[in-house]
Amino acid sequence: MEKSALQIARAAYQPKLPAGLRGNVSIKEGNATESVGDQEDIKKLFPNTYGMPLVEFVPSDEKKEYAPMNIGIILSGGQAPGGHNVICGLYDELKKQNAANKLYGFLMGPGGLVDHKYIELTDALIDEYRNTGGFDLIGSGRTKLEEEAQFESGLEIIRELGIKAVVIIGGDDSNTNACVLAEYYAAHNYGVQVIGCPKTIDGDLKNDQIETSFGFDTACKTYAEVIGNIQRDANSARKYWHFIKLMGRSASHIALECALQCQPNVCIVSEEVEEKNQTLDDIVTYIADIVARRAANGNNFGTVLIPEGLIEFIPAMKKLIAELNDLLATPEAAAVAAAEQRAWILSKLSADNAAIYASLPEGVAKQLTMERDPHGNVQVSLIETEKLLSEMVAVKLEAWKAEGKFNGKFAAQHHFFGYEGRCAAPSNYDADYCYALGASAAQLVANGKTGYMAIVKNTTAPAEQWIAGGVPITMMMNMERRHGKMKPVIKKALVRLDGAPFKEFAAHREDWAVNTRFVYPGPIQYFGPSEVCDQCTMTLKLEQA
Repeated sequence: MEKSALQIARAAYQPKLPAGLRGNVSIKEGNATESVGDQEDIKKLFPNTYGMPLVEFVPSDEKKEYAPMNIGIILSGGQAPGGHNVICGLYDELKKQNAANKLYGFLMGPGGLVDHKYIELTDALIDEYRNTGGFDLIGSGRTKLEEEAQFESGLEIIRELGIKAVVIIGGDDSNTNACVLAEYYAAHNYGVQVIGCPKTIDGDLKNDQIETSFGFDTACKTYAEVIGNIQRDANSARKYWHFIKLMGRSASHIALECALQCQPNVCIVSEEVEEKNQTLDDIVTYIADIVARRAANGNNFGTVLIPEGLIEFIPAMKKLIAELNDLLATPEAAAVAAAEQRAWILSKLSADNAAIYASLPEGVAKQLTMERDPHGNVQVSLIETEKLLSEMVAVKLEAWKAEGKFNGKFAAQHHFFGYEGRCAAPSNYDADYCYALGASAAQLVANGKTGYMAIVKNTTAPAEQWIAGGVPITMMMNMERRHGKMKPVIKKALVRLDGAPFKEFAAHREDWAVNTRFVYPGPIQYFGPSEVCDQCTMTLKLEQA
C-alpha cells in the first residue's frame, strides 16, 4: 500500500491507554443491571445474557497467565474513523496476553462470518493500518445476523479456526444483532463469546455508559473544517447563501456539533422541529426571515446547516410520506404513466397531504414518489432537502419583495457532506479512544464475558484517567416496532432539547443569525500542544461538564 508523508508519520503515533489497561489488569464487577425499558420482555428474550454486572478494568500487581486463544473480528455497517485502531488495540492486547494468540478478520462485514471469508491478521498487515481511516483492512457490510441458519453457518468456521470469541464493531443495530448472537451461542452452550464495540459517526449510540460512539469526533472535525472554509468564502464573496446538508438521518448530533464549532447563521435541529410540531413552511419562514434581516444590514450571504433526516421529523411531512408509501404500493399506482403521476397522486391524497404535496418543488415531489427502498418506503436520505429549502426560501422572498418586505438579493449554493467524513484519518481522540476500546474487548474475552459492549468513560480527562470496561448490551435495550413487529433494539440517542449542548446552541443562535460570528476551525491537528490536538467534541465537553 502506497503511503503519504502524513500516513508514515501517523504510523509512528502510539495511542494513549487508560491506566487500567497499561500493565497487569484485573476486573472489577459492579451490581446487576436491567434494561432501559420493557424489562420483562427483554429478560424473556435474553435469559442467558440479561442482568449481568457492569465491569471495569483496573491496574493490578498480579501478573496473569493467559491460555492461548483465537478471536474473530467483524466491521459492520457504515464506515467510521478509528475502526482500524479498534482492530490494532485488540491485536496488541491479544499478543500481550499470549504471543500464540491469533486474530482473524472476517471480510466485508457479518457476511464474511456466514460465508466463511476471512484472513489472519499479522504484524505486517496490522502495522500498515495503524492510525489510518477507513475500513479497508477487512472491509464492511450490512448483512444482518438474525437467522438461526446464519448463526450455525458462522459456528462452522468458528469451530474450524478454533475461535473463542467474535468481536463485532458496529452501530445500534449491529450491536443488537451481536447480543442476539451472544444469546444464541450461550443458550446452546457452544462456548463462543460475542463482544460489541460502539461505532457510528451519527453520534446516536450513546447513553449513561457510552459517552460517545467512535468516529463522531473525527467526522465532525472533518465537516467543521469544510463548513469553516465555506463560511470564509461566503464572508469573502458576500453574495451566496450556502445550504449544507449533513449526515444524521435519525438524529441531529452532527449538525449541532458543527454549529457549536462553526457558529453558522442557521442550524435546523430535527428534534426541535418535531417537538414544536413545525411545518415545512415554518422552517422556510424562519430561514427567510434571517435572510431578510441580514439583507437589511447589507449582508446577502450566510450558511444554513440541515440534518439529513429532517424531512422525517416534520410531523406533516411524516404523514404525507406514510400515505404515499401506502398509495404507491397499490397495483393502480404501477399502471400510471410517469407524465401523469403527479396529477394522479394529487387526486388520490387526502386534502391536507395533497396541499403539502402540491407546495413541493417538482424535483423533490418526484424524489418522494420514485425512490423506494426494499421495504417499499421512501428513501428520505436521497431527498435533496438543502435544495428543497433554498427553493422554497427563494419563492417566499420573491413574495416578500413584491410586498416591500425584502429588498436584498438571494442566491443559493448547495452541499451535502456525508462520505467525506466517514473514512477520514482519525483524530488523536478517536485514535486513542478506539485503541482503548479494542484493548477492552480483548480483556472482556479473556475474562470470559459475552453479550457485552466494550466501553471507555471519563474521556474528557487525559487518557490515563479514562475508565475502561464493559456494559451488558441488554442494559441498553428496549422494545420498538420495526417492520410491523415488536423487536428488541438498542435505544437510539436523539438530541436532548434539555441537554447542555442544545442549550448552549440555543443561547447563541439569535446572535449568530443576524451577526457574522463565523468560526473557521481548520483541519484536524495531529501534532502539537494537547489543547489543540487531543480535544474531544464540544458536545461531549458540555455533556460531561
